[in-house]
Amino acid sequence: MSRVYNFAAGPAVLPEEVLKEAAEEMLDYKGTGMSVMEMSHRSKAFEGIIQDAEKDLRDLMNIPDNYKVLFLQGGGSTQFAMVPMNLMKNKVADYIITGQWAKKAAAEAEKFGKVNRIASSADKTFTYIPDLKNIEISDDADYVYICHNNTIYGTTYHNIPDTKGKILVADMSSDILS
Repeated sequence: MSRVYNFAAGPAVLPEEVLKEAAEEMLDYKGTGMSVMEMSHRSKAFEGIIQDAEKDLRDLMNIPDNYKVLFLQGGGSTQFAMVPMNLMKNKVADYIITGQWAKKAAAEAEKFGKVNRIASSADKTFTYIPDLKNIEISDDADYVYICHNNTIYGTTYHNIPDTKGKILVADMSSDILS
């Protein structure tokens, strides 16, 4: 069988050795007598998986110990609500709208407070990232939100915007570790 290469947004091609290891452990993960999909998320074996994953992520991304690593369900859409629920203290946030995901995130954040759309590329169907050199950050904004990589329109940030000391929230669910 010849391997197919997938260049679409979302899941990507995995190295064959990774797939073979997963296949070998599908019925018996490291001698536990069960698949990872069958074990309790509270079991020692699964706890080891999470600890190893966190250690690997910290090593890969140089994440210091004073930062928390969270493994959460729900994908990017759940984060659209979690961000304002946790960060919108003054009930104001600035959003840079560069595609459908940022648009959806801003709409969800409006349920929790005021959303200022401080820049957008909607005028040209999100085919570019706006020039953010002279962007006006709201004085009362709790954070500035960007969607770093726009899979639908094929745009990505090459420079991180200066948020004038405000927290920068970046949805990097499609390109983190790329």
